[in-house]
Amino acid sequence: MSNPVTYFPAWQRPHWQPSDEEIILQFYVFGDFKPIRVPSAAYGSDGLPEEVQLTSHHNSALREWEGYPLKGPLGDLFKNDSPEAYEKAIAAPQVLVLRGRFKDSSDTGYLRDTYGVLAGLLDIGGVAILDPQILSLFDADEWRRRYLIKDGAPLRNHLLILRDEEEGSDRLWIHTRGLRKFGRPDISLHDVPVSETDRAGALCQRLLELQMLGAHFVDGQTLEVDGMFAGLVAEVGGGYDDPQFNNTYVSFYWPG
Repeated sequence: MSNPVTYFPAWQRPHWQPSDEEIILQFYVFGDFKPIRVPSAAYGSDGLPEEVQLTSHHNSALREWEGYPLKGPLGDLFKNDSPEAYEKAIAAPQVLVLRGRFKDSSDTGYLRDTYGVLAGLLDIGGVAILDPQILSLFDADEWRRRYLIKDGAPLRNHLLILRDEEEGSDRLWIHTRGLRKFGRPDISLHDVPVSETDRAGALCQRLLELQMLGAHFVDGQTLEVDGMFAGLVAEVGGGYDDPQFNNTYVSFYWPG
């Protein structure tokens, strides 16, 4: 028998440094689910980790909840960005909510097992998955294309990188969302000249990948960057109630 395809490897984190940060997972799965065992083993998952709770809701009842993610400004965002997925999610009779908190970990077995269950839920009636940490709503086919990739999706696919104009300036702010899925602060790169956008984007991606692989920046830490004489200095802030990140963050300021 041939070996099954590995979609969600529990990669080791070679740069891992223990921290007091928590790993947090949260997903909403919309659909009309068959009452059978979730076929997660086909995706290399032993089932949900004990730290993850799954609750089932009628979509019509959950809409009355103040934090329902498909209404208000957040709902408008999903409706504009992913209209087909939004319509499928709104029409689905059921919503499964997955939430979990973990201590900092030197590998990502928790992610492999959780994503395997998400993939299995799409096989038994799931039509859309919402990942609020990266402000993304996917229909089933889009989610599979993004994550069901042989030997694992690129690290970048698990996060969101945003670019905004700095208030009162002609410079840019490049920042991430989703790193709390790895127990790490999000990246906030300020005062980026427009001419340095590509370089800053590549740097941001390198920083987030280092953290996903276990590195942990501390307040006041100096980061050497090729071609940058003074380097960058880390400033740690934020928290789970921060409106921009819903996470802690580490800020760096482009020199000049």
